[in-house]
Amino acid sequence: MDKEQQSLMDDGWHMGHAEAEQVLDDLAFYRTLIANVVFIGKKESKDWILVDCGVAHYGKRIIEAAEKRFGSHPPKAIILTHGHFDHIGSAKQIAKQWNVPIYAHPREMPYITGEKTYPIPNSTIGGGLFSLLSPFFPRDPVHLGKWVNPLPEDGTVPHMDDWRIVHTPGHTPGHISLFRDRDRTLISGDAVITVKQESSLAVFVQSQHIHGPPAYFTHDWLEAEKSVKKIARLHPKLILSGHGLPMEGELMQEQLTQLSTNFKDYAIPAHQKKPH
Repeated sequence: MDKEQQSLMDDGWHMGHAEAEQVLDDLAFYRTLIANVVFIGKKESKDWILVDCGVAHYGKRIIEAAEKRFGSHPPKAIILTHGHFDHIGSAKQIAKQWNVPIYAHPREMPYITGEKTYPIPNSTIGGGLFSLLSPFFPRDPVHLGKWVNPLPEDGTVPHMDDWRIVHTPGHTPGHISLFRDRDRTLISGDAVITVKQESSLAVFVQSQHIHGPPAYFTHDWLEAEKSVKKIARLHPKLILSGHGLPMEGELMQEQLTQLSTNFKDYAIPAHQKKPH
């Protein structure tokens, strides 16, 4: 069996079971192994966008989940929160299938146009199986070619007037979150997540708790802390992150405040903390 045949098998082995989970009437997500993709738009809408594209070999399943929600209408655009392998793995396949543009922050562009490679993950921090495995995660230069474009500098989200881009660097230089002011809904990518991603057990059971970005892939902790504080100042009512289940309510808000206030103690690995 050649690689192309294997890829098709990997893509299609459980077709018919991919379905997005609705969070709001115009917001849903679908989990691709370890990372979420997000659908913004009401059911059957012709005006919707996809946020992130999950891991590789999930393209057909993401498209199937989208078709169950929106029918035959492709998205107006794909927005990337950042370019790590578990968020862009199926991006080129999906963009090609739908013939739609991909957008990312200008500072993320070098990492998704083949110019730069992300730093090697640090397997010694964060604890848990995923931290230990992180050096083996894909990090080869990715080139999304003609499909990818820089996001507008004014912070608007293409085709979604009621959402805005919030630059939340630290996990990566061009990491973004998406925020809707009218109901304070936040799509946070990996700037804050709702599961301890370093732990395979926590990921498996989807234990909910507000955490900082996955430690093994975060290389600028000062910027990551600033981004968490920026998110906390938005006072989100609902967080849909790149990893974990959606969270809302007082407990989420309390945990976000605690993380923002005590970021150095809660999120930054001990040997990377700078002395006061």
